[in-house]
Amino acid sequence: MEEPPSHLNDRSRYVLLLPAVLVVLFLSVFPLLLSIFTSLSKIRFVKGGFEIEYIGLKNYEKLLQGSGQRRFLGRFDDPTTFGWIILMVFIAVMIYWLFRYVTGPRRRLFGVLMRVITIIIAVELLWLVIRTSSGRGLPGTLVVTLIFVFGGVAAQYILGLFLALLVTQNLPGKRFFRVVFLLPMMITPVGIGFLFRMLTDTLIGPMAPMWKVAGLYNFSWVNDPATARLAVIIGDTWQWTPFVFIILLAALEGLPTETVEAALVDGANRQQMFRYILLPQIIPVSTTVILVRIIEAFKIIDMPNALTGGGPGIATESVTLHAYNLWRGIDLGTSSALAYCLLFVATFVALVFVNFIRQRLLESI
Repeated sequence: MEEPPSHLNDRSRYVLLLPAVLVVLFLSVFPLLLSIFTSLSKIRFVKGGFEIEYIGLKNYEKLLQGSGQRRFLGRFDDPTTFGWIILMVFIAVMIYWLFRYVTGPRRRLFGVLMRVITIIIAVELLWLVIRTSSGRGLPGTLVVTLIFVFGGVAAQYILGLFLALLVTQNLPGKRFFRVVFLLPMMITPVGIGFLFRMLTDTLIGPMAPMWKVAGLYNFSWVNDPATARLAVIIGDTWQWTPFVFIILLAALEGLPTETVEAALVDGANRQQMFRYILLPQIIPVSTTVILVRIIEAFKIIDMPNALTGGGPGIATESVTLHAYNLWRGIDLGTSSALAYCLLFVATFVALVFVNFIRQRLLESI
């Protein structure tokens, strides 16, 4: 039987790939290009349709320097002495990190350039946090989102690792608790938001008798910015700790038992076992699950919206919730620009974690 000509094989290959390519273009590339154009435009809804006016980078200028700066970046104030100390220590650490790379054997011009850019952006973000958290300063939605990301992910990893280590021990009822620990992940984020809204109500909620005994009766979590943010972090941690727990549990149960048994024979205690045997072997899995949670935490919207509505003021309004509120106000251009600002910050944090922190941790194994 004769084989078809080679040009027919090439055409059939493209015909088979065409449906998948069209789906990707329609669902991913086209909306991406449209949102970029939207962020550079001003859209007005008029009778019978809408008008689109191209205005360039004015939406971004509005967020960074114009009328939207107060809400997005926050209200600035002069740093305190403690803030200056934190900034100087951070800059010194960054310079030392850059110096070690420049004087090391693996230095490359591109690597030096990328590290300089990383240091500049990291210092700017820290400077923003310090100036909006000092004195009469007030954090904007960007700083609030960073608080949710780093505070929430750190708490989730620590609790998830602790629960995973606990369940791997020979304790009675550990199979039952494996199922119980996963229950929060099965509830919708909006449901968890309303659940914690009810639990933090010290007047009529089911926890009201306990709050009264503790002397916190007639105290509102959501009326104080610090406690409102804490309530959001606790709710988000309660929801996503099971995800971290189940991944780390699978990593711990997949470790070879020979190494652990050899360490026990050599007389290693629990602290030494964890520090030198268990932790180095789960670092690859840990960095992956942390990266996933960092990316997801930047998109937090359900918890602050259902629990506090973004209040008091904008104390718990994340960037995603900020963009959603602008979209509801039919300010589509600024909402799209805000989404791309969030994309830039989230990408920067993820790249720094993958290329520097994760790589350094893997090299230390």
